[in-house]
Amino acid sequence: MTERPDLLTNPRSDRVRMVKRLSGRSARLRHGQLLVEGPQGVREAVRHAPERVRDLYLTVDAAERYPEILAAARGAVAHIHLATAEVLSAMSGDAQGVLAVVRAEPARLPTGGMHLVAVLPWAADPGNLGTIVRAADAAGADAVVLGPGSVEPTNPKVVRSTAGSLFHLPVVPVEDLADTVTSLRSGGVQVLAAAADGEWDLDTLADEALLAPLPADSRLPAESRLPADSRLVDGPDLRRPTAWLFGNEAHGLRPEERELADAVVGVPIHGLAESLNVATAATLCLYASARAQRRI
Repeated sequence: MTERPDLLTNPRSDRVRMVKRLSGRSARLRHGQLLVEGPQGVREAVRHAPERVRDLYLTVDAAERYPEILAAARGAVAHIHLATAEVLSAMSGDAQGVLAVVRAEPARLPTGGMHLVAVLPWAADPGNLGTIVRAADAAGADAVVLGPGSVEPTNPKVVRSTAGSLFHLPVVPVEDLADTVTSLRSGGVQVLAAAADGEWDLDTLADEALLAPLPADSRLPAESRLPADSRLVDGPDLRRPTAWLFGNEAHGLRPEERELADAVVGVPIHGLAESLNVATAATLCLYASARAQRRI
């Protein structure tokens, strides 16, 4: 079988070394690019942000296995390359035959009308951050906010863990978390902190939101004030637009972060587990809000 003239075959080429360097933070910052590894992440990048995809790399087998990626990329992605498995493996050990180099762009919060936001003051674990971004996307959240000291969203493990959700909603690092929370509150968003010792129980609040009488006009937007007689308990209303604060994996929320919240809510543990992983707790809180807000 003759070698294809357009096939990248040299795993020690300058191109391969340049792509591999993007696994490091300094190279990502210097070039303003990030790696997207694996078919799921690349598929979503090509579908939802093709203008940001600079180079798409696939093995011949992957090109045949994922024709939808190639179909979406043609005419939309600047450069598409076929390469040997050795070349893709040299670029990334997590490529699974598909890799994209994507231009990094600063994310911004939507200008108004937000109903659900995840706020992580200090997210240090890239796997947890990626999982929370994916959960926020699945719950229909408008954005994820990252406080100072959080792992960068372009970290390869974060990107992989989002499974493409990084291209569905803005993940916004901020320098001043308190100012951002104040802006959210001024836009009609209540701020709830998730903590094991919360004064309010998530199950109770979720039950109330599902069992309470609907407002007279159930087509009112979620940010509208609800009538007082629709409340069963005098606590946070999950039907309202909400920003959830989730603590650091090892240390939880610091006192100054808890003070940013209107109320602190605990996720009940009904079994013998000592605690929940922050990504699991975040998923439960976000879905409780999403389900409650659907009733309005």
